[in-house]
Parts: sequence; C-alpha cells; structure tokens
Amino acid sequence: MSGEERTAIEDQAGLDDLEDLFENAPCGYISADKDGRILRANKTLADWIGTVPSALKGKRLSDLLTMGGKIFYETHFAPLLRMQGSFTEVALDLACAGGDKLPVLINAAERRDADGNPLFVRITISNAVERRRYEQNLRTARAAAEADAREEKAASDLREQFIAVLGHDLRNPLASLTSGLRMLEKEPISPRGRKVLGLMDGSISRASALINNVMDFAKARLGDGIGIVPDKDTDISPVLHQVVAEMRSIAGPRVIEALIEIDAPVEADRGRLGQLVSNLLGNALTHGAADRPVRLGAFTRDGIFELSVVNGGDPIPAETMSRLFEPFVRGPGRSSQSGLGLGLHIALEIARSHGGELTAASDAAETRFTLRMPCRQPAKRLDL
Repeated sequence: MSGEERTAIEDQAGLDDLEDLFENAPCGYISADKDGRILRANKTLADWIGTVPSALKGKRLSDLLTMGGKIFYETHFAPLLRMQGSFTEVALDLACAGGDKLPVLINAAERRDADGNPLFVRITISNAVERRRYEQNLRTARAAAEADAREEKAASDLREQFIAVLGHDLRNPLASLTSGLRMLEKEPISPRGRKVLGLMDGSISRASALINNVMDFAKARLGDGIGIVPDKDTDISPVLHQVVAEMRSIAGPRVIEALIEIDAPVEADRGRLGQLVSNLLGNALTHGAADRPVRLGAFTRDGIFELSVVNGGDPIPAETMSRLFEPFVRGPGRSSQSGLGLGLHIALEIARSHGGELTAASDAAETRFTLRMPCRQPAKRLDL
C-alpha cells in the first residue's frame, strides 16, 4: 500500500469519526442558514423528539418548540441572536411526537463574514430533564424549609410570650408567700416549725431564682439581651460571700468551699454577677456528686477577674457539652431538680454583657465552669 493510499484511508477514517461525533453526540446539533432554516440536524436530536434527521431539514428551530417556546423565539431568541450574534443556556421545551415536552438548554452562535453579514447559525441543544427536576426539587425543598422556619418562629414567639406572661404573673403570689414567711418568723414557733420555715424559705428562694431566669430569658429574646449597670470601683468580694452563704443555707449537708482573693476593684453589675454565681453554684449542687464538695474560686490578676466553680461527679456527655449553654438544655442530673435548663444560658448572657466569656470543661476528675472578664468595662463608643 502506497503512502497516498494510507493517507486517504486515514483521512476517510477521520471523516467517519467526525460524522459519528455529529450524529451520535450526547447533545443535539443543528446547522441552519442565515434565515434560521435547518440545513442539517443530528440523529440525537431527532431521536429525542421522535423523528428522523431528514424530516427536520427546511424547518425552523421555532417549529420544534412548544407554543410558549415559539413566542419566546420570535420575541427574544431571534432578535437577541441577530443583535449580539450568540446566546447561551436558554431554557425552552421541545415539542415531541405524541404531545410530550422535552426540557432543553439551547446555545447558538451566528457565523458572519468580514462585513458582519450572517452566513449560518450553529445550535447545540442539551437535555435538561434532570436539571429541571433538580431545580423543581430544590424549589420544593426551599418552600418546605421556609414553611418550617415560619412555623418554628411562630412557635418560638408564642413560647417566649407565654414565658414572659407566666414569669410576671408568678411574681405576685411568690411575693405574698415571702411576706407571710417573714411574718411567721417573728412569731413563737417550735424547733420543728422553725425547720419547716427554713425549708419553705429555701423553696421560695429556688422559685424566685427560676422566675428571674425565665424573665431574663424572655427579655433577652424579646429585647436586646440582658442589660447591666456596672458599678465602678466596686469591691465584689461581699457579693460573692453573700451568694455563697445563701447557697450554703439551702444546700443541706452539701459542702461549698470558697477561696476569694480580690485585690482590685471590678467594674460589674453586682446584682447580675451575683445571679451568675448563684446559677453556677446551683448547677454544681444539682449535677455534682453529693459526697464531694463544690469549690468556688475568685481572684483578680493583670486586669482580669476570673471566677471558677468546680464539682466532682460523672463527666458531662459530649453531646450535652456541645449544647450546654443553649436555652432549655438540661444535663443528665436528677430530673426533679434540673429546672428549665435556663441557668447556664442566663449565666453566659451575663458574662457576655460584661465583655467576658464563660467556658466549661468536664472529665472524670471534675467539671469546671470558668468566667473571665476585664476588671474595667471597655468604654462604649458614641456614634454621633
């Protein structure tokens, strides 16, 4: 075989490959004249719409479209192609044999001569069935997610309003109980009665703390967080000693150890800081081991106030630890004493209001909550 014959065979093979690529490409091909009439369409496109390539010759692309596509072709497709010479990813529907519709994406490019006159048009058509299905599923999923979000917000708003009203309405009967208890304490009472009054006092204190947490949570959610009024140049040691004494009075046989070494003034809201410490100690008493002491430590160093509350017992599970400071999350302690799960959330918000952070660490040896905050509150900028 001569070299010329070999070259001729190779050229023919190349032409056959190009022909096969055109006819059996994974997309539809159309070659049209300058007026948009089809000169040639490939087998892939013909198979999609249920015909043969020769039946498409002489037709316009608009003849292959649904009625909506025809209108779009005449009002947008053809003018855009003539104006800019091309367009990409136009979503249309082909009209198939039997009345079915085939979603497609169409790309077109016009070939022009040196003077800018159109010579012919090349068009590719991609099957978009899966893409349309995906987009529809995406829209459906988005609509469902938005509906769920609206329902969740409505439920959350209702819950927060209910909490606010409930907390407000509970304060009045609790105040009456407190007043009655103080009156009874002035009366002659047997030792057994005095013990009962002490138990009642502890119960009222716990109920009052619970209501305060509920109200603070509602205010934080319905307003702008937990507000503080810092006292400048304040010795906070008396506040910490007072909270420890109050918690010891209701802790029964449980031991609370305190090491307080404050040698610098701490600019803080005394009431809110006391509430934070009370919540941390209450949490430690509820979830800590009954035979091990709860330890509180507080000190100032290098312009930082640091407070820690430590208890022994089982470590906090990892799944609980990741959500520990979220509202309504309760640890694995005794359910009857777990409360609503707001104490740690309120403590965190108080810490943040003071420009500080509240962290937790738990292992087999101990569970430790640590508050770190600046002794001086950062100056607030006034935007004029």
